[in-house]
Amino acid sequence: MNFFSAPVFSLFFIVAIGFILGNIKIKGFSFDVSAILFLALFMGYMGVTLPAEFQTLGLVLFIYTIGIQAGPGFFESFKKQGRVYFLLAFAMVSSAVLITWIIEMLFHVDKNLAAGLLTGALTSTPGLAVAIDSTQSPMASIGYGIAYPFGVIGVILFVRFLPKLLKANIKAAEKDIEDHQKKENPDILVRTFIVANPKAAGKSLTELKVRQMTGAVISRVKQGDVTITPTPQTRLQLGDKIRVVGQLESFQQIETFLGNPIDEDIELSKEYRVQSVLVTSNEVINKTLQQINLFQVYNATVTRIRRSGIDLAPNPQIKIQLGDKLMVACSKENMKNVTALFGDNDKRLSDTDFFPIAAGIVLGILAGQLSLSFGANFTFSLGLTGGVLLVALVFGRVGKTGKVLWSMTGAATQLLKQLGLLFFLATVGTQAGSVLVEAIATHGISLFIMGAVITLVPMIVTAIIGKYYLKLNILELLGVITGGMTSTPGLAAVEPMTDSEVPNIAYATIYPIAMVLLILMIQFII
Repeated sequence: MNFFSAPVFSLFFIVAIGFILGNIKIKGFSFDVSAILFLALFMGYMGVTLPAEFQTLGLVLFIYTIGIQAGPGFFESFKKQGRVYFLLAFAMVSSAVLITWIIEMLFHVDKNLAAGLLTGALTSTPGLAVAIDSTQSPMASIGYGIAYPFGVIGVILFVRFLPKLLKANIKAAEKDIEDHQKKENPDILVRTFIVANPKAAGKSLTELKVRQMTGAVISRVKQGDVTITPTPQTRLQLGDKIRVVGQLESFQQIETFLGNPIDEDIELSKEYRVQSVLVTSNEVINKTLQQINLFQVYNATVTRIRRSGIDLAPNPQIKIQLGDKLMVACSKENMKNVTALFGDNDKRLSDTDFFPIAAGIVLGILAGQLSLSFGANFTFSLGLTGGVLLVALVFGRVGKTGKVLWSMTGAATQLLKQLGLLFFLATVGTQAGSVLVEAIATHGISLFIMGAVITLVPMIVTAIIGKYYLKLNILELLGVITGGMTSTPGLAAVEPMTDSEVPNIAYATIYPIAMVLLILMIQFII
C-alpha cells in the first residue's frame, strides 16, 4: 500500500520528519521550521503531491495571525521611532528589491524565480506567500529554497561581526541604553509620606487631584491606628500617613504638595485587600481606567499594571488589554465586584473564539479582491495575502469592536500561526519539488551567489545609515538589522551578546514595517 497517495498522511509525515530535521543543530545552527520546506521539496521531487487547498488554508491562517500579532506594534512604531524605523526598513527592503531587479535584468532571471530569491534572501515566509499567491508559479518557492540558507547564515555572521567591524563596545552601549531607559521610563516605586502641608489638611482627594497633579496613586491612608483604602471623599489631615505608588519624579511632587517621606510601611487592616486581578472580560477590554471608574464606583485603586512582563504606571487614559494583570487595592466586599468586572479567569485565556478569526479572514479575502487602476497599464490589488494582512493589521490595532474581540491570546495566536505555516510550507514545497532539479541544473551556483548578494547589500546599507547618519546605539542597530531582514535566527544570534532587551524591542518594532513593505514591493518585482 502506498501511504503517500493519501494527502493527509503525506502532509503530517512531512511535518513530523521536518521537525526532527529542523531541530538538528550543527555548531549552533539549525533550519528550524524551514526544514519542512526543504523536505517537502525533496518529497515533491520524489512524486509526492498535496492539494492546493492545504496551501490556501495555511496561507490565510499564517498571514492573518501575523497581522493580528503585528497590528499594535506596527501602528505604535510610528508614534515613537516610526520615522527612523520606517526609513531604515525602507532602505533595507528597497535596496534588496533594487539589487533583485538589477540581477533580473542583467542575468535574465525569470521574474517569478527572482521574487523567490528576494524572499529567501530576506528569510521572509510571508513574502514568499505573497510571491506564490501573485505568481501562481512554483519558481518562487524554488528561488526561496535556494536563497534561504545563506539568508539565515549570512545574517547570523553579519550581526556577529558587525560590532567588531564598527569597533563598538557592547558594555558601553548597554550602559547608555540603561541610562536612557531610566530617564524615559522610571521605575514604579512605593513610598510612605506623612501629611505635613497645612494647605492640604481637611481637603478630599477629589479636591486635591493628587493623581492629576503628580501622576502618583495613593493606595492606603493611615489615620491614627486605622488603615483604609481611600475613597474620592477621603479627607487628609495633618499627621496622616499615606502609601504612594508612583515614579521618583512623582514622589518629589508629593513631598512639595503634601508632606515628607518617612521610613514606615503601612499595613492594610483585615477588612481590605490588595490583589492581582487578571483581565479576561470583554466588557472592559479597550476601555480606559477613567471609563471604568473603579475609584468612584467600587472605592478601588489600581496601583500598577503588569503587561507583557513590564510594569506600567496606571493613568486615567491607559487602555486595558486582554491578559493585563492589575494590582488592585480595595475592601474585601468590593474586591468580589472588581474581580467579576475584570473576569480574573485563567481558563478564559485558554479559550479561543473562532468567530472573529473566521470573520476577519472573510473580510480580508474580500479586501484582497478590490483593485485600483493607475492608468491603462497598471492595476494594483492587495490579493489574497495583502487583503488578509491589511485587515488583520487593522483589527490587531483596534482590538475590539462592540462585543467582538479581534485580538487573541498569545497561545492561540502562536498555535494558529504555526499550524498555518506548516500547511503552507509542506504544500508549496511539494509543488516546487518536481521542477527544482531542472532549475538548479539551469542556473547552478549562480543563483546561490545572487541570493547571497541580495542578503548582504541591504544589511551593509542599513548598517552605514544607522551608524553614521542616524547615530543608533549598536544594540538598537543589531535589532533593526535582524528585524528588517525578518530574521529570527539572526536575533537569536544577538541574544548571547547582551543581556539588554533593546535588540528584541527594535526587532519587534521594525519587523512588521519591513514585512509590509516587502509584501507591497514584491508586486513591483513581479
